[in-house]
Amino acid sequence: MAEEDNILVPVYLITGFLESGKTTFLKKVVSQRYFQIPEITLVISCEQGEEEYDDRELARYRTVETDIEDREDLTYEKLMEFEGEAHPGRVMIELNPLWGVKQFREMRLPEGWGVVQQVVTVDAGTYAVYRTNMKSLFSEMFTNADLVIFNRCTQGMPLADFRRGIKVTNPACEVAFGDMEGEMIDLFEDTVPYDLEADVIKIEDIDYGIFYVDLRDHPERYDGKMVSFRGKVQKTRSMGGKYFALGWNAMTCCADDIQFIGYICSSPKARLLGNGSWIEITAKCEIRHMTAYRGRGPVFKVTEMKSVQAPESDLVYFN
Repeated sequence: MAEEDNILVPVYLITGFLESGKTTFLKKVVSQRYFQIPEITLVISCEQGEEEYDDRELARYRTVETDIEDREDLTYEKLMEFEGEAHPGRVMIELNPLWGVKQFREMRLPEGWGVVQQVVTVDAGTYAVYRTNMKSLFSEMFTNADLVIFNRCTQGMPLADFRRGIKVTNPACEVAFGDMEGEMIDLFEDTVPYDLEADVIKIEDIDYGIFYVDLRDHPERYDGKMVSFRGKVQKTRSMGGKYFALGWNAMTCCADDIQFIGYICSSPKARLLGNGSWIEITAKCEIRHMTAYRGRGPVFKVTEMKSVQAPESDLVYFN
């Protein structure tokens, strides 16, 4: 595939099992005002479901659609044929995952084409069955996905567990949920993916970003409660002998903008901690005034502490 700096024709790869909402998603996206470009948008459909494209409706948005019916026809030569016919400024490929997502991402594309985003659509009602019986295909779809959309979500579905299953495979992936009418659901608008009423609130690595933001926005939820999480130690001379910060790195907008996000902890053993070392703590959260916060903020009074191995990636995400 083309290097990102050399991509002249961005390719959006949309995949997911039959009737998971790929076509509906594509039709909605191409009609959005923010998505309009002067050039032609070419939609290549590799699967025929119940939802169909309306050529006249697509034409309103300078979009044309073409089909590939057989896996063996998805070739460099066929894509070059489409390039010569449509001269697209953008390509959206609706890919049947049974044709091989990994295989497509490794195939040769016309010069200037390059995949810039991979979206996976999932029918929430059949997710558990497919995930159990087609683990390798799900892993192949999710590993390089930028966005996973669960469609047709209903009350009572374990959506937080769905999200966790995706984030374990691909922590950087954004996970979104839509209801039966296609409207997006804010999964954590009123809650968080951990138990705030537990004797000790356990924060998993994949949830640290959500924890960091929720504690910043709603400190009263955590004041006086016991919390357990792991992170990287950061120390400065201005903190004094018994204080240190514990947190993770976060990519705020791009790979060149990585920042440490953490909160202040206190322990008599703080002097013994190496800067950059990884530890897990159990601590009582106290909301009080700290100079480092320039006001009130959380301070974790450590009751238990142990060294842990650094994770493969020290980046966390906020979804």
